[in-house]
Amino acid sequence: MAYVLGFGEIDRTQVAIVGGKGANLGELSRVDGVDVPAGFCVTTEAFARVVGPAIEDRLAELSRLEPEDRAAIGALSAQIRQTIEGLPIPGDVAAEIVGAHARLGADGAYAVRSSATAEDLPTASFAGQQDSYLNVVGPSAILDHISRCWGSLFTERAATYRLRNGFGDKQVQMAVVVQRMVFSRAAGILVTADPVTSDRTVVSIDAGFGLGEALVSGLVNADVYQVRDGDIIGRTIATKKLAVGPAPDGGTEVREIAGERRDEPVLTDAEVLRLAQLGRHIEAHFGSPQDIEWCLDGDDIRIVQSRPITTLFPIPVAADTENHVYVSVGHQQMMTDAMKPLGISLWQMTSRAPMRDAGGRLFVDVTRALSSPKTSAGVAAALGKSDPLMGDALQTVIDRGFVRQVPEPDSDATPPPAPAPAPIETDPGIVTELIAASEASYAALTRDIQAVSGPDVLDFIKSDIPELQRVLFTPLGLQVINAAMDASFWLNDQLQEWLGEKNAADALTQSVPGNVTSEMGLALLDVADVIRPHPEVVAYLRKIEQTGDDHFLAELTEYEGGQEVRIAIEDFLDKYGMRCAGEIDITRPRWTERPATLVPTILGNIKNFGPGAGRQLFEDGLREAERAKLDVLQRLRALPDGERKAEETERMIDRVRTFSGYREYPKYRMVSRYFVYKQALLREAESLVAAGVLGEPEDIFYLRFDELAEVVRTRSASAELIDERKAAFRTYQTLTAPRVLTSDGETLTGAYRREDLPAGALPGMAVSAGTIEGRARVVSDIAQADLDADDILVTAYTDPSWTPLFVAIKGLVTEVGGLMTHGAVIAREYGLPAVVGVEHATELIRDGQRIRVHGTDGYVELLPE
Repeated sequence: MAYVLGFGEIDRTQVAIVGGKGANLGELSRVDGVDVPAGFCVTTEAFARVVGPAIEDRLAELSRLEPEDRAAIGALSAQIRQTIEGLPIPGDVAAEIVGAHARLGADGAYAVRSSATAEDLPTASFAGQQDSYLNVVGPSAILDHISRCWGSLFTERAATYRLRNGFGDKQVQMAVVVQRMVFSRAAGILVTADPVTSDRTVVSIDAGFGLGEALVSGLVNADVYQVRDGDIIGRTIATKKLAVGPAPDGGTEVREIAGERRDEPVLTDAEVLRLAQLGRHIEAHFGSPQDIEWCLDGDDIRIVQSRPITTLFPIPVAADTENHVYVSVGHQQMMTDAMKPLGISLWQMTSRAPMRDAGGRLFVDVTRALSSPKTSAGVAAALGKSDPLMGDALQTVIDRGFVRQVPEPDSDATPPPAPAPAPIETDPGIVTELIAASEASYAALTRDIQAVSGPDVLDFIKSDIPELQRVLFTPLGLQVINAAMDASFWLNDQLQEWLGEKNAADALTQSVPGNVTSEMGLALLDVADVIRPHPEVVAYLRKIEQTGDDHFLAELTEYEGGQEVRIAIEDFLDKYGMRCAGEIDITRPRWTERPATLVPTILGNIKNFGPGAGRQLFEDGLREAERAKLDVLQRLRALPDGERKAEETERMIDRVRTFSGYREYPKYRMVSRYFVYKQALLREAESLVAAGVLGEPEDIFYLRFDELAEVVRTRSASAELIDERKAAFRTYQTLTAPRVLTSDGETLTGAYRREDLPAGALPGMAVSAGTIEGRARVVSDIAQADLDADDILVTAYTDPSWTPLFVAIKGLVTEVGGLMTHGAVIAREYGLPAVVGVEHATELIRDGQRIRVHGTDGYVELLPE
């Protein structure tokens, strides 16, 4: 059993023995051209022997705490740390450490650095979570600081970080790096990607005088240098008042920098370029962008750490080395969370547009459209109409010339475009026929899939995808949707021109018939009407709100009125139970699977509304739409040529109201089919678990569809692959999906570039007219929503599953969205002022803060307390 390993005995595969930092340093010491100060690692075997038995019971207690319970985590972790630091190091372990120290030179100064097994990993860096000590002199001090490093595994910040990122305390072990100290004249951090934009073509170098601790701890401002392709493209020289150096009696001290040196560059241009070249060399060895700690020892560059950068959004894989531009599917679908592999692959099978995936998200490659002078501006304008930030980001890419423009062929060689289909009549029977055809197709699916099992299930689903596409993308259905959008745009454009009224279509499209999503929100009000007269059931549901017990329906019948309530909830779930947050991902738990998710909303409806509220809200919307129509027509008739304008407008109002409701229906039935697929796949997963092929049914979510088909066929699965996918998914959940991403890794957000806003206002996109003031409720999970009638919902995005909350609020603000996305459509139908696409709204607006939503002009004001 080895308690000590020299750097020369270590490579990157030995994380379990020497931790992430130790494994990377051992690997670096083997790379030609990389100078790593000599050292050794005290292995996790030493930690396990000395520390493990002493803290086992307390680790179990720590694992049961919630990440938000900082007081309890702090108290318990302090106890554990104190225990560890008081433990004696056994003689044989101490002898190995002292011997290794003597071989390097017992009189020298050393850095003693923590190296946890969940540190500096490709999927999680844990940077700064454990402690390190500099300028440690003498064997006794070395041993003492090793114990301190062991204890630092249980600082409050480290314990909280592990809890939040799904790393069990018993799984994580601590090794310790002991490394010769470099008393550098300059030191810093080098990252092989732009830390702001994520551009992989840029090397960014932070540099300061003295030891690197000053920069890592944030004590001083750094010089910043940026290099691309061997050229320095950016240089910011800071005023550096302080530096960290070695203290005479060990440890470090802060020193003032002489006045004449404070504004001097830390590095010469030659040193900057040498560092950048070395950074690229290390990146190439590890095969991924790196965060590198360096120091200058005279003229020599020493490397004291390299870790993968875990915060960069991955780049989709391309078939060539040309520049590519990708736009986010999630920002169009109102679902920017990470998706699991099965969900990604099924969506790719469903969509007719070729999609790439990266970071658990889907993207469309728009490079070809941007390469054409005829289509590039049109793509940016079209996407900008639905999401101005995405359009602006694309325009930035176009203006830079990132995608090479390819001249169009001669017009004689270009085939003429296909003729546009004849306009459809404004006939509600068209919508009725479309829905009837889709319902018949869905009924056939639910009937026929029951007869198949084993590999035939996967074959059946694959063969059903074309049928799903047929009903989802039927040309007549697309004509209906486009007709409604065109009529809405016409009303907004013409009524602003004729009457000076912005977004006039919003009031005219309240309570349109046949919108299955807005009907769902009203239907949950009807469920509340059934529950309201039964106080025992209400009290029981309040308990369920706290426990989240999804089996509550079975116990309802024990309470007076419970049977009636159970039937009402089950009827709702029969029609809408396939919905959930993030519903385009088949792996997400549906309301039928997690019915307790709806309980807070039901209780809110009971509290905020009286009987018959669903019907009343719909009728109020109808009356408001009719009032708006009469007002517009009356004002138009008073204009020159007013009768013609009024007649055209009335036709368009009739058209938008006839066809708008259908827009939500295709996705409703798509999600319904997904749930049928999911239930069939989970039945097969149960069989695989029973056969010992899988550990749990949900393991299938981490396989792509074709991989799952192979597992079902062969009755064999790779547990290692599934574990890798689970770890990757946890990492993807921490990443923010960009609206626009380039093949260089640059993430672009875009900007509104508006100058018409009040000071401090948050810009966004106006999607539902009106101005409203109220209390902001920042909500990240529908199951945790606690809304009152005066509240304005502030959230990252809303998909159809959020609709039940819309009946209880007076306004809406989201970070993601566009004119025709779900939140906007339903907000208009319910008459809620709404602004979407407000960047970082959930961070900039505090929960409970008073805000004013300008749904007509597209901005949000933060009101004084």
